[in-house]
Parts: sequence; C-alpha cells; structure tokens
Amino acid sequence: MSQRRVLQVFEQYRSARTHFVQAVAELSARPQNIGTLRDAGVISLLRPLLLDVVPTIRQAAALALGRLAYFNDDLAEAVVKEGILPQLVCSLSEQNRFYKKAAAFVLRAVGKHSPQLAQAVVECGALEALVICLEDFDPGVKEGAAWALGYIAQHNSELSQAVVDAGAVPLLVLCIQEPEIALKRIAASTLSDISKHSPELAQTVVDAGAIAFLAQMILNPDAKLKCQVLSALSQIAKHSVDLAELVVEAEIFPVVLTCLKDSDEYVKKNGATLIREIAKHSPELSQFIVNAGGVAAVIDCIGSCKGTVRLPGIMMLGYVAAHSENLSMAVIVSKGIPPLCTCLLEEHEDHIKAAAAWALGQIGRHTPEHARAVAVTNVLTTLLSVYMDTRSSEDLQLKTKRALKSILQKCTYLPALEPLLHDAPPNIMKHIVGQFSKVLFPWIF
Repeated sequence: MSQRRVLQVFEQYRSARTHFVQAVAELSARPQNIGTLRDAGVISLLRPLLLDVVPTIRQAAALALGRLAYFNDDLAEAVVKEGILPQLVCSLSEQNRFYKKAAAFVLRAVGKHSPQLAQAVVECGALEALVICLEDFDPGVKEGAAWALGYIAQHNSELSQAVVDAGAVPLLVLCIQEPEIALKRIAASTLSDISKHSPELAQTVVDAGAIAFLAQMILNPDAKLKCQVLSALSQIAKHSVDLAELVVEAEIFPVVLTCLKDSDEYVKKNGATLIREIAKHSPELSQFIVNAGGVAAVIDCIGSCKGTVRLPGIMMLGYVAAHSENLSMAVIVSKGIPPLCTCLLEEHEDHIKAAAAWALGQIGRHTPEHARAVAVTNVLTTLLSVYMDTRSSEDLQLKTKRALKSILQKCTYLPALEPLLHDAPPNIMKHIVGQFSKVLFPWIF
C-alpha cells in the first residue's frame, strides 16, 4: 500500500509536468500570450524540463522555447542568457528525431532575429551539431537543421562563412537531391542565403556542384521550390561574369523563360530577377539572352503583372539597353518601350516608376534614332510631369531628370519636344532649346 502511494506521488508529479509543458507549448503558439508568459518567468521554468526523464516532456519544452523565441527577440535573448543553447546542442546527438527537430527549431528561432543572436548560436557549437543532423535518416531532422543553418547564414558573410567552414554546403547539395519537396525547398533556400554575401561564398556553393542540380529543378511543378531554386541561381549569378556564365552553361535557357508565364507571382519575379542578374554583367550575356528570346519574354511578363513583380523585368530591360546601341535597338524592336511607359503611368510606388524612367533613359541615350523611338510614345511629357510633381520622391525626381537629359541630348524629333516648351523648368529647358538649335541652325554647331 505504501509503495503504491509513493509511486502515485511520482505519477502525479509526472502528470503535472506533462500538463504544464504541453499547456505552455500550446499557449506560446499564440502571439497575444507571449507577453504574459514572459512576465511569468516561463523561460527559467522550461529550462529544467529540457533534461526531464520523460522524452515527451523534453520535446514539448523545446517546442515551447522555440515558439517563444521565434515570436520575440527579448525572449530569444533570454534563452541565450539562461544558458539553454549549450544544453540543446549537447543533447542533439543523443535524443530521438522528435527532440532533434524541436531543438533545431529553437536554434533557428534564436538565430533568426539578429547577427548577434546568430553568433551566440554559433559560439555554443551548434553548427557542427546541425551539420551532423543534415546526415540524419529522418527528412524532418534534415529539414530542421537546414532551416536553422539558413537563418544563421542569412545575416552576413562572416556567419555564412562559419556555416561553410562547418561543412554544410556539400550536405545541403545532397539534400536538394532528396525526394522530399519540403527538404529540397529549405536546402535551396539555405544555399541561396550562403551565396548572396560574396563571390567567394557563391563559388563555394558552385564548387560543391549545386548549379547543375538547381537548374534541373527549374521546371519542378512545386511553385515554392521553383522560387527558392531561382533565388539561389540569382544569388550565384549576381556576383561576377564568370559565375553568371557558369549558371548559363547549365542550360537554363530557354527553360527559365517559362517561369515568366507562371501563375505564381513570386516565380515570375524570381525568374525575371535571375535573367536580370545575368544580363547586367556584359553585352555578350545580354546578347545571349536576346537570342534566346529573353527580352520578348520579359516584356510580356511586365505587361501581364503589376507592382513589384514588374521591377526586376524593368531593370533587366534597362541593363540590356545600356550595354550597346544594338542591344538597345533589340529592346525597341521587341516593343519594350510601351510597357515601360505604362509602368510610369500606372504604378503607385516611386521606386518602380524610378526604375522605369531609368530604363527609358538607357534605351534613348545612344543615338537620335533611339531617342526618337522613345520620344514618339509621348513619354517625355510624362517624365517631365513626374519630375515636377512635388509628391515624387527625391530619387524618382533624380531618375526622371537624368532620363530626360539623356534622351533630350540625342533627340532631334522636334514634334515630340514642342509640348515640353510650355512647362519645362530652366534646367530642362536648356536641353530642349539646345536640340531645337541643333536641328534648325545646324551650321552653328
């Protein structure tokens, strides 16, 4: 009888711990509860439960800590100050797959908020433990580890280099070859976060053979995976001509152009971003894109979408046109000017209007023929009105002014200049009058 009573006490204690930690885990899933839980000292109460003899209690405690740290950077700092991270890292190699996923979630939740908190995760030895988890048999554990590594690498090149030095990249490349879509997504996202900071880090990803496997997934039917794949290739290609050429050599054209017609807006945007990052580097790469039908596809994309989805396509046309007279004429022949004019008229965001003005300036700045192609669309009056609008941002006014100046200095088509004579301020008027003088009194010049 006494033995049963003793055991009953322990069972009640276990039951109370279970009830408490599960209730906290549930409460911490709702943002409105976070402040109350913090004020109640929840972090210090959960810490000892991470070492509980009952596995389900340990898992629930880790889950609750992860949710708390994820929502609130103050609580994430509290997790660090309580010395919980080394405890989690030590147990990562010993516990079951459920605990590993929960522990990786805590490390991700802490590391996401700032470089300082991510550095705290690195300093407790988490990278090595997470890299080991990338080799786990369970896809969910791999996914959790890859996600945590991505949240650390995203902040800066030093943290990204630490992830590379821990040996994560080859294993992440293996992860994108796994059959599970969720794991592919996260691994591609993490490779993107590593690549974005510097040419050297992007080269590390390239050396691990990532480009070929990423390129193969451009046509995957999963939209979220396509977004991450296109992002990763963009982050590699953006750094240099050599890296952009390596991406092109993976035969992404003309396949990537299908992404510009995708029903998912983010796939469209990331596809246009990838083409932009390649086009900006050299006339040769831009010419390759023109030959592959890339300019026409981007122009169609700009015409079929709205808002920020248009932005990378607008910039891509500007980069192509900026390289040479012939490439600028390719944009004109592909009827790239009307959609840019539409963006200038329709869009509400100043930075999109500024990009459209810049692109028009790049198209029209080469020769009188180029300037006339822009001017006959009556976009010069639109540029002038945007420039003179007091509601326009400083950057938008600067971009429209520069576009006007570069087009006007080449424009000899007087009918397009006449409407500007009534409203143009002196700093623009001098360029208009100058062009009239060149056409009407050529012997003077």
